[in-house]
Amino acid sequence: MPASYAYLGPEGTFTEVALRTLPEAATRELVPVVSVPAALDAVRSGEAEAAFVPIENSVEGGITTTLDELVAGEPLMIYREVLLDITFALLVRPGTRLTDVKTVTAHPAAQPQVRNWMKTHLSADVAWESAASNADGARLVQEGRYDAAFAGVFAAERYGLTPLVTDIHDAENAQTRFVLVGRPARPAAPTGADKTSVVIWQREDHPGGLMQLLQEFAIRGVNLVLLQSRPTGTGIGDYCFAIDAEGHISDRRVAEALMGLKRACPQVRFLGSYPRAGVSAAEVTAPRPGTSDGEFVSASDWLARCQDGRF
Repeated sequence: MPASYAYLGPEGTFTEVALRTLPEAATRELVPVVSVPAALDAVRSGEAEAAFVPIENSVEGGITTTLDELVAGEPLMIYREVLLDITFALLVRPGTRLTDVKTVTAHPAAQPQVRNWMKTHLSADVAWESAASNADGARLVQEGRYDAAFAGVFAAERYGLTPLVTDIHDAENAQTRFVLVGRPARPAAPTGADKTSVVIWQREDHPGGLMQLLQEFAIRGVNLVLLQSRPTGTGIGDYCFAIDAEGHISDRRVAEALMGLKRACPQVRFLGSYPRAGVSAAEVTAPRPGTSDGEFVSASDWLARCQDGRF
């Protein structure tokens, strides 16, 4: 397996900046690719050891392209996550003024984060065109295909552009979550501040069906930090659900919740248990009474004694 990480390129993306915060990235070849599917396919084909891709932002929620690629195809696993604060710069060719901007480009996920700024500072007839990534938008401006691009200010030097305006964001404290994805293997040992990701499919659609599945987590005191529906592609109204839960698959409460889902669902795809970004074990709220590992073990021992007639 090549010691390389594929990431959403080209050079100068927020994805690259986030990837370089991982210590292990310093010992890998970092390979920019044209899209999220291309990055994940590089792992599936064995061309890359892992892929680093965006999966969620605090403004629009889940990155559907990434979620859909993880839901379908050969299984992959998440091993790490990174949170990155996001602000944009309006990058232009030298000499361009704000009144000269008639066309702008960026990745589609950027548009909801700069839409209000555009209404306030650019003319109403400015045309938006989507790019494969924010850095690719900067490259297209460099080539003269668009007047301006919303991208990280760090991309300006790479593409010979000028940051006409910086610190652009409609939402304060906007962040994007990125994940390091590889081929399935044994999850890393729990850290005490972990997250477990799964995708579940309902056996049938009926009133309260999703609630029944979510109760597998609730009755065991497992908190959910993400729940997103995605179409299965088999028909209108047919959805699967991507779930991020606090805890590690080795935690008894998480393991039992997953077993409950496996009994109730025709398909459950485990996407990994991995350290939560920006959270330490000391900051994790203690399990509710009756849901700690020790209490699960005690209950299991009690049942064994009852089965043996040892009351």
